[in-house]
Amino acid sequence: MTHGAARRADEPGGEPGGGPSDAAVEAGGGLRGARPLWRQRDFGIFWAAQTLSVLGDSFALIALPLLVLEATGSVARMGLLTAVGGAASVVAAVVAGAVVDRVDRVDRRRLLIACDLVRMGLYGVIPLVWLFGPRIWLLYAVLPLCEAVGMLFAVGYVTVVRTLVGTGQLTEANGRLNATAAAAGVLGPLCAGLVAAWSGPAAAVGVDAASFGVSAMCLFFVRFRARTPDEQPGGRTGLWHDLRTGIAFLYGHPVLRSLTVLLFVFSFLTLGLNDLVIYHLKYDLGHDDGTVGTVMAAGALGTIAGALLVAGVRRRLGFGPTWTCSVAGCGLAFAGLGWARDVPVVAALSAVFLACAAMGGTCSMSLRQEVTPEHLLGRVTSAFWTLHYAAAPVGAAVLTWAAEEQGTAPVALAAGATCVLLAVTALLTPIRGAGRP
Repeated sequence: MTHGAARRADEPGGEPGGGPSDAAVEAGGGLRGARPLWRQRDFGIFWAAQTLSVLGDSFALIALPLLVLEATGSVARMGLLTAVGGAASVVAAVVAGAVVDRVDRVDRRRLLIACDLVRMGLYGVIPLVWLFGPRIWLLYAVLPLCEAVGMLFAVGYVTVVRTLVGTGQLTEANGRLNATAAAAGVLGPLCAGLVAAWSGPAAAVGVDAASFGVSAMCLFFVRFRARTPDEQPGGRTGLWHDLRTGIAFLYGHPVLRSLTVLLFVFSFLTLGLNDLVIYHLKYDLGHDDGTVGTVMAAGALGTIAGALLVAGVRRRLGFGPTWTCSVAGCGLAFAGLGWARDVPVVAALSAVFLACAAMGGTCSMSLRQEVTPEHLLGRVTSAFWTLHYAAAPVGAAVLTWAAEEQGTAPVALAAGATCVLLAVTALLTPIRGAGRP
């Protein structure tokens, strides 16, 4: 969606709260924003760092649930681990935005590097301890810490992308970051499944730890433009005040307000999807770790497709139709996953779900970056994610518990149908007319 500088604040996609227009933001970074992304040195290095990080992180996406499943055989225990990690992310999101907004753009590089190094150390402990036998308690200790640090990194990540490319290329930049991350995600799960089958899931976690070290090294060479005097934040305030500031901005923007409410429910329904697919493949269908990795890799192809297509689709259809159709597509794919009995069908439905999720997520993040004033972006992102994921950990635990009690098929159908209902509900909100060409 392209925003006009003169658009009124009360229109969908407007800029309430006295924020700067897109034209003003572009003026601050327009020289870099005018060049093709592949010619922008700092964005290119940042792009490579994130791709490498996701390549390794996709190992943990497979390996951690497999470690729990290998030791306990319980999908509910898998869901509990996901829930614990998700809860840590929600708690961290409360303060992450305030921390990021108080850090100068140049110092944000150090913040991102520190987050990578901390996660490298924490994940690196797991394969060392596993040499002496499974220690499930360690996963419940390490994952929440890694997720909390990851949330701080993620909020900082969102704020620096606009610094690197300007608002005019945000959707394209986010799409490319998501596409190459997904490309790494194709190779990562495939290799993780093979490593887990040959050497055990703990070895795959070790690869994840190493990837964070490589990412930190790449980020060392990225240069961020320092804030100009008029971009500096005002006086220091308390963390609770900072969170309320972000919430107030979301509430004052009609589209962001509706998105926050609908995504609250969507995250509740879908955070446990990865655990559900792994359990379905291994216990319902009787396949090994290598098959799990292959299906996850095939599913990641959908993320690549969605991330590459989103900029063009959004330009043609506008934000509202793109986001609504994406959520509906996620729901339809989710509904069919539990009923699929053939591995190729499971892989195809996973790909459809991830393609639609990539399109909807990229649209949502790009809109938030475009309409939020620079000095508020960290706090608004933090508030958005806090509200967005507040119920997701509970949802993951409930989803996997229900699947263990009732089976994956009826649970997937119920969750998918509710996602479709969310898309229908969006047609009754300001999302429907947002950003029409």
